[in-house]
Amino acid sequence: MKCPKCGENHSKVVDSRPVDGGEAIRRRRECLDCGYRFNSYERVELPTLLVVKRDGTREEFNRDKIFRGVMRSAEKRPITREQMETLTNEVEARIREETDQEIESKKIGDYIMPLLMELDEVAYIRFASVYREFQSREMFLKELESMEGRQED
Repeated sequence: MKCPKCGENHSKVVDSRPVDGGEAIRRRRECLDCGYRFNSYERVELPTLLVVKRDGTREEFNRDKIFRGVMRSAEKRPITREQMETLTNEVEARIREETDQEIESKKIGDYIMPLLMELDEVAYIRFASVYREFQSREMFLKELESMEGRQED
């Protein structure tokens, strides 16, 4: 594996451990040339899944986009990285249970929303404002009222 510091291809594995509930392996490596230590991750390669965007274009599914979206909405909120990883893993699992071909981006957002609501209401409303493309204060208020109604049930 190529060293991120010096670029050499000679490294040794110092430690390996499962992460993400056994879905991946984290390897701690050490460059044999410069001694720099770094992490690498190994995951099972799954079939290519396409995401159908709102405008009809298709792009390859990228779980990192889900994680980054959740991370942005959870900025400065009491949500740990582990919680964000767990949410991302749950969403990806639901998607892959449903299909191994194509999925609409809207469905991905629909999977994220209730999980984020359970974690943090502020992160949820931030995500909803982008996902549902809020254009006015009224749209925010409508979503907040909808949240109130769900809490009373």
